[in-house]
Amino acid sequence: MGSRLKGKVAIVTGAGSVPGPQDRPPIGNGRATAIVFAREGASILAVDNRLDSALETKQMVEAEGGTCSIFQADISRPKDCNAMAEECLKIYGRIDTLHNNVGIGPRKACGILEADEEDWDRVMNVNLKGLFHTCRAVLPQMVKQGSGTILNISSVGAVLHAYPKLFIYTISKAAINTFTKCLAAEFASLGIRVNCIMPGMIDSPPIYKEILPLYGGDIEKMRKDRNERVPMKHMGEPWDIATASLFLVSEEAKYITGQILAVDGGLLLQGG
Repeated sequence: MGSRLKGKVAIVTGAGSVPGPQDRPPIGNGRATAIVFAREGASILAVDNRLDSALETKQMVEAEGGTCSIFQADISRPKDCNAMAEECLKIYGRIDTLHNNVGIGPRKACGILEADEEDWDRVMNVNLKGLFHTCRAVLPQMVKQGSGTILNISSVGAVLHAYPKLFIYTISKAAINTFTKCLAAEFASLGIRVNCIMPGMIDSPPIYKEILPLYGGDIEKMRKDRNERVPMKHMGEPWDIATASLFLVSEEAKYITGQILAVDGGLLLQGG
């Protein structure tokens, strides 16, 4: 066990993981982050809308000697987010970090003329409004403490239009980048840092649900294409997002706020 987050308390939303293919571990960005934070001494509140998935994360953390509690929440509901913050304070007495990892894609991959308003609202309510709710829930405690870190997970899709038919998703992620900067500017003088990570082509369980249909269900075709798009010639892993997150919420990044960090193997070097 490390000590970079010793004594800290971290809420990780989207800390469960959707199932992936049999040849990949069931570990997405949120679950990997919860595990890495716990390895460095943080006490974790693993939040997910599926309690059984959060429980799997808790078991993984505790198997390594870490500390983890779980909470079921739909972050599109402000009542759930407020209850999440209250539960964290009840268990641990403070909130040092909020890691906003929840994200969904549209039910239908299509252009704007084929999209429907219901799908737009569904994605925005989770990807963008959900962050509004979670941040509003934890910020009063962070202000009271005079310290805290918030880390939002966006996507290189916010600036690189790799999948035009996922435009609702990419718009929501672009908004997260601006949301991050607005929040960072407002709370910098109060000792609260707010940053954002834009994952690139990550080989995580959600792509097998959200992206695979764009390749006609051909897993090898999808993997080959995504690997070849990246200058480093391979997709990243959820652990890459987790370790970058660890740096940004640790004291090593104490003078960093309002930044958007691409963890993308050089993908953005090719232009937006």
